[in-house]
Amino acid sequence: MSNPLDTDAGSELFSSYETELKLLQADLNQKLDQITESSGEQRKSAIRQAEQTLEEATELLDQMRMEKQNIPSAARSKVNVRFRNYSSDIDEAKRKLKSLSDDRKALFGDRYTDDPQDEHLEQRQQLLSGTDRLERSSSRLRDSQRIALETEDIARNTLADLGQQRETITHARSGLLQSEGYVDTSIKTLRGMARWLRIG
Repeated sequence: MSNPLDTDAGSELFSSYETELKLLQADLNQKLDQITESSGEQRKSAIRQAEQTLEEATELLDQMRMEKQNIPSAARSKVNVRFRNYSSDIDEAKRKLKSLSDDRKALFGDRYTDDPQDEHLEQRQQLLSGTDRLERSSSRLRDSQRIALETEDIARNTLADLGQQRETITHARSGLLQSEGYVDTSIKTLRGMARWLRIG
């Protein structure tokens, strides 16, 4: 029986994260384009959505950074190249989003003002965004715990299988030693019979 832990499980999970990140990147690029083409409340809404998507992509990138350590070193160099490209793309998206967010004239349109009330509104929006990020982080933590438990089950089952295999090998060895004893006894008996026949 093959050991399931010997399979390239790390690479499989990394590929799953990679596929999800590509979808988030496509969604993020679309949202960034929407920000460029909008203003006022519509622009603020598009920025919040882009921030949430960017946060998800960043958290997923962190998961990929941890998971790639489980990939065999022979295949890790190619994975590292892809990871660096994704990381560079995310950094570029962050810079673009920051530039779009700092354009307050486009953000508030004709209502742009230095009124402190606008600052309070922005603080409330940041608080809500932080709550959303916390919820998403909690969800990813639950997923990580589930994966850890599944891996622990696989390891436990593998150890049980190895224990059974060891017991089988031990019994087989014992049987082989007993058979060798029978062979030695038979050879001695045949030799005794041969001597008896020569004497007779």
